[in-house]
Amino acid sequence: MASLFRSIANTSSGTLMSRILGFLRDVVLARVFGAGAATDAFFVAFKIPNLLRRLFAEGSFALAFVPVLAEYREQGDRQAVRELIDSVFGSLLAILLVITALGVLTAPWIIRLFAPGFAPGETQYQLASEMLRITFPYLLCISLTALAAGVLNTWERFWLPAVTPALLNISMICAALLLAPRLSVPITALAWGVLLAGVLQLLLQLLALMRMGLMPRPRWGYAHSGVQKIMKLMIPTLFGSSVAQINILLDTLLASLLLTGSVTWLYYSDRLFEFPLGVFGVALSTVVLPRLARIRQRNNGQPLENTKAFAATLSWAMRVAVLISLPAAIGLGVLAQPVLTSMFQYGEFTAFDTQMASWSLMAYCSGLPAFVAIKVLAPGFYARQDTKTPVKIAILAMAANMLGNVLLLLLFVHWLAADNPAGFWQVLATTPGLHTALALASAAAAYLNAGLLWRKLRQSGWWHLPGDWLMFISKALLAALLMGLVLYAALSQFSIIDTWLAGLWWQRAGILMVLVSAGAAINGLLLLALGVRPSILAVGH
Repeated sequence: MASLFRSIANTSSGTLMSRILGFLRDVVLARVFGAGAATDAFFVAFKIPNLLRRLFAEGSFALAFVPVLAEYREQGDRQAVRELIDSVFGSLLAILLVITALGVLTAPWIIRLFAPGFAPGETQYQLASEMLRITFPYLLCISLTALAAGVLNTWERFWLPAVTPALLNISMICAALLLAPRLSVPITALAWGVLLAGVLQLLLQLLALMRMGLMPRPRWGYAHSGVQKIMKLMIPTLFGSSVAQINILLDTLLASLLLTGSVTWLYYSDRLFEFPLGVFGVALSTVVLPRLARIRQRNNGQPLENTKAFAATLSWAMRVAVLISLPAAIGLGVLAQPVLTSMFQYGEFTAFDTQMASWSLMAYCSGLPAFVAIKVLAPGFYARQDTKTPVKIAILAMAANMLGNVLLLLLFVHWLAADNPAGFWQVLATTPGLHTALALASAAAAYLNAGLLWRKLRQSGWWHLPGDWLMFISKALLAALLMGLVLYAALSQFSIIDTWLAGLWWQRAGILMVLVSAGAAINGLLLLALGVRPSILAVGH
């Protein structure tokens, strides 16, 4: 257990540093650029290569590469490991060069596909196309960075890959403050900042591999047996990752049809929602995947001998996930508006923007426990090189998300604009709050995804819930709900919202820190009072 906690601490601390800088980045962006047509154009141009990164690099590729690399490492042949890394790096580089070239050449068509609300010929459409040409090469750099991170994580060096994304935040902050005032179109500075960050992140990871003696020497290695195995595993994971990214792109597509600013409101609420998910959920997934892969490999993948260790590791990760995600979801949901006010309501970012973003943030928070559970349960399949089952489940979740988007949008239109005599499309484009439906649909689909993953793992015999699991979840949920009630009462009783609005940024931040710290302390004391002891987090408990 100690080594697992140490690995998660290393990953979480690096991610936390990056996320804090990410929040500072968003504060700067909100203050300098606000929420409007230009920011919508940038976030679309940035989201497209970023989603492809998650699809190819952190999605299908990483999930297939890490278990195979762990298998080669366990065999103890360092030369074979070097040959695998060289072949994978060279093959991935060649593919990415082709994809990047196509992306730059076809940028206007890509924008028309993913943001149909941006009318061709208008300034917003042209601006998004121009910035996509600048940001698309980021995909190449960051995908190779993800390969290097996979190697480092397999060798249990988690901190550097976790902290490297901080370079993106630093680069974008500098671009907004230093470069934007010098450009005729200030928002394009952010696109150049993204490209520079990709180059810097790749160089930093390659330097780390050089010190380990694992610096890739690119060569085309499609025929290499390890590459073939990775490609075979990637095919289903590619579909699985595609499902998640299609959901996100569908949200962007629909948001581009809504009131101007909807893309930006969803972006900022998603950024805050991603904080606990990124710091803890991704850290759990990053640490658990190579650990599970090694457990399976040491026993040649045979059940009985290693299922106990495998199940114990998953149970431990799920307990940690529950204890973190429940209070984080409820606390962030209750404090949604104060948090957004403290961080973003300055300069061009108005009180209306804060209110709109808080609605979608609360909707996202309702699904946080499910999103974290997916991060823990999915490695239970990938570590066993079962990449098909999560894909089938993800496809079902995607269909549910699409259906939920449509049904909830129709419901919200009826609820928020029942008396509006305008046509349906005009109602979509002029009614505030409709973007919240997209966040709610994503949360609901996450619960379906997590539930089906748990069911399949139980049926496979590799993991089942411990006997005290229902009681454990009940106590954790009760503690989190009581904490939320205390925070809500504090906001109502002491008019903290008014204090926030009247205070300077450091006063807002101070009150926020007091409430967050108080919430964490209350949740911890309630857990102890309900009989939840630290010993419950021991592996094998």
